[in-house]
Amino acid sequence: MMERYALAKEMYAKIGVDTDAAIETLKKIPVSLHCWQGDDVTGFDHDGPLTGGIQATGDYPGKARTPEELMQDMDKALSLMPGTKKLNLHASYAIFEEGEFADRDAIEPKHFAKWVAFAKERNMGIDFNPTFFSHDKVKDGLTLSSPDEETRRFWINHGKACIRISEYFAKETGIPCVMNIWIGDGYKDIPADRMGPRMRYKDSIEQILAEPHDKNLVKPCVESKVFGIGVESYTVGSAEFTLGFASSHEGCLPLMDNGHYHPTEVVSDKIPALLCYHPEIALHITRPVRWDSDHVVLFDDETREMAKEIVRNDALNRVHMALDYFDASINRVSAWTVGFRSWQKALLSALCTPNAKLKELQDTNQMTKLMMMQEELKLYPFGDVWAEYCRQCGVVADMSWFDEIVKYEEEVLSKR
Repeated sequence: MMERYALAKEMYAKIGVDTDAAIETLKKIPVSLHCWQGDDVTGFDHDGPLTGGIQATGDYPGKARTPEELMQDMDKALSLMPGTKKLNLHASYAIFEEGEFADRDAIEPKHFAKWVAFAKERNMGIDFNPTFFSHDKVKDGLTLSSPDEETRRFWINHGKACIRISEYFAKETGIPCVMNIWIGDGYKDIPADRMGPRMRYKDSIEQILAEPHDKNLVKPCVESKVFGIGVESYTVGSAEFTLGFASSHEGCLPLMDNGHYHPTEVVSDKIPALLCYHPEIALHITRPVRWDSDHVVLFDDETREMAKEIVRNDALNRVHMALDYFDASINRVSAWTVGFRSWQKALLSALCTPNAKLKELQDTNQMTKLMMMQEELKLYPFGDVWAEYCRQCGVVADMSWFDEIVKYEEEVLSKR
């Protein structure tokens, strides 16, 4: 394998790419792994159904049912992934001691102490998401945009509590916490008032962000969505709303989920547009199939294009990257692993692209040569660079990692 890498390294060097440098760069780039793939977004603070316009489909055996099982499954997945990881939590994954419970407006850092211990033992930072769904205080499908002040106050207090918890995560791990605000508020059919809910939502976010916090430690984001199940006609937190809010509120980042747009839109094109105006942005990386279906991330064209835009614009330190999908129809640990490895492949592929040379061809209108070169690069021995990256990270590069999944399913998952 080392001989193959040496040949690949030489081949890439001829087009101005230092593969050793690419590998070293990628080793340091954190990617946030979402806890909710492991249990189909169920969490530990409620027994009700999944709501908010989202849905997990499938009933593959072996789902994690407890914090201990979820952490065990995540550990197995982490052992099969190269690179630097962060942990991404939803507020609904609070861990309570026996006989203890706090509603979402009253959760505290202590309810996430076990997650902090988990992350610190593995040298990971933690990102966080308030959970504005799957709760009996979601009234008529609305939370932060509700016309009912008692309902809205509950969810504002939840957001404030999450700000405090996010700062706790950052202080404990020594790594800034990206805290993402997303709500599923909207209407199934054509509303009579589109602006009113958005003004209430704006006021709610402003109240949440007014909670005292160190802006170097907590990085609040707002995430948009086109529609969800049951809110097909109108979504309060549209792309225009969230981008407008982030642009007009210092310290608030726009977060783009590449499943949260119309089917013909691509986030790869939006990344450089936002980087023109925002010092930092955030991504939730998924794979929409016809709609925001949150399929497992693959090493496909749009995934690669997103990574290219981050790398070619020298934005690896400006873009906060997190995975966000949940497939309950396949082995959940494998889903985690495939998605994470796919995004790592996309980033490494982008780092092994002669971006300066390609830009020069575009700027000098050598479009014929540009097309030729982009196509020829697709057959360069990227797989040998990937193998070397995995070797240096201590994980297998080929599909033999799946043997560990099969063994884990037989020994652990099948016995649940």
